[in-house]
Amino acid sequence: MMEPVKRIAAIHDLSGVGRCSLSVILPILSAMEVQVCAVPTAVLSAHTGGFGEVVFRDLTDFIPAALSHYRELGLSFDAVYSGFLGSQEQVDHCLDFFRAYPDALIVVDPVMGDHGKPYRTCTPQMRRRMTEMIGMADLITPNLTETSILLGESYPALPLTQSEAKSKLLRLSRMGPEYVLVTGVEMADGKISNIGYDGKRGAFWRVDCDYVPVAYPGTGDIFASVIVGSLLQGDSLPIAIERATRFLELAIRRTFSYDTEPRHGVMLESCLGWLMQEHSLKGYRLL
Repeated sequence: MMEPVKRIAAIHDLSGVGRCSLSVILPILSAMEVQVCAVPTAVLSAHTGGFGEVVFRDLTDFIPAALSHYRELGLSFDAVYSGFLGSQEQVDHCLDFFRAYPDALIVVDPVMGDHGKPYRTCTPQMRRRMTEMIGMADLITPNLTETSILLGESYPALPLTQSEAKSKLLRLSRMGPEYVLVTGVEMADGKISNIGYDGKRGAFWRVDCDYVPVAYPGTGDIFASVIVGSLLQGDSLPIAIERATRFLELAIRRTFSYDTEPRHGVMLESCLGWLMQEHSLKGYRLL
């Protein structure tokens, strides 16, 4: 029986307060007509960026049990999409998911750091395991900090030239993924850009962003989720990058106008309708 909508397995944590991970992935992909089968790696009362001592429940054992059940049911997935992983055991379970669905779009958001610094959980062992996951991925969506970690380089002290940006994208692609996206890159021409490489076409792309002087949690999850939904809908890579960039700009600007607490994330709920509309997207260009 043909499924009327695409189905994705999303292997991420779930935070009750603060808009990030599964709490944004579920509504975004649902708005884009994609069924999300959540595979939570952990449940938290709130994300860990400013809410004090959070309540945390580890669900590592749930991941292989869920996979076993899905295989018993004969379920197929159009994509398997992983995010923050807290242990090598969770990496092993993700790899099992990837192997179980070889025809699915494998998406790895390598959540390892931000603002030039690795997260506490980003140990040398986890860095090596993340490289293993990227070797099986079709699409990766690191930020510039994570790009530096993956390439074994220092975080760049200066904005990137066009040739430097292309070099980073190409070297990441050589690690395995066909599509590489790097977010929040300060370019030498003064623009903040989301940049990408389509290995199938050998094409480099960029979409410039409006700068807003505030940082919100969950924006990487939002960006990657719109990318996944766009690709599953049949969009090209540059169209997907621009769709994700423009949606995130809308959500950030709307939130910024209300002067809300940044730790609560962006006001996603009032923006979801944008994803259900047709838009003329012409702001992408070759890098």
